Amino acid sequence: MATIVSSIDIARPQDEVFAYVTDPSRFTKWQTGVVGGSMEGGKTPSVGSKCITTRRIGGAEREVTSEVTTLDPPRRWAIHGIDGPIRAIVNVTVGPHNGGAQSRVMIELDFEGHGIGKLLVPFLVRRQARKEMPSNCLRLKQRLEATTSP
Repeated sequence: MATIVSSIDIARPQDEVFAYVTDPSRFTKWQTGVVGGSMEGGKTPSVGSKCITTRRIGGAEREVTSEVTTLDPPRRWAIHGIDGPIRAIVNVTVGPHNGGAQSRVMIELDFEGHGIGKLLVPFLVRRQARKEMPSNCLRLKQRLEATTSP
């Protein structure tokens, strides 16, 4: 299956946008279904760090752990799910746009299914993610552009 790719231009500096989009404690403000997020132990992220995200799935809250696989501020950040039946693979790229007056955010999203997840990923998860990504990106843009300090 093809990776889901969404991008959006945001009228904020690259370093500010990168810090916001890669901060799990802010995922609740722009990602559908996320009710909590943090770096394990409150640590500063580094490659190998664990990112904990709590999502509302099917009426229940489920905690998912991902590992940071790429960290190159303010340009690239990637995580890979390490537990549960549905494991997300997320690559975020933030680059300067329009002479640095804006930032272009590109989010690439894919999934691995394990156990029952092998059935859910192609028939439910991908479809839902394709539907949510454009609105998530729009909320990200609105949130960042609406404030002077996100």
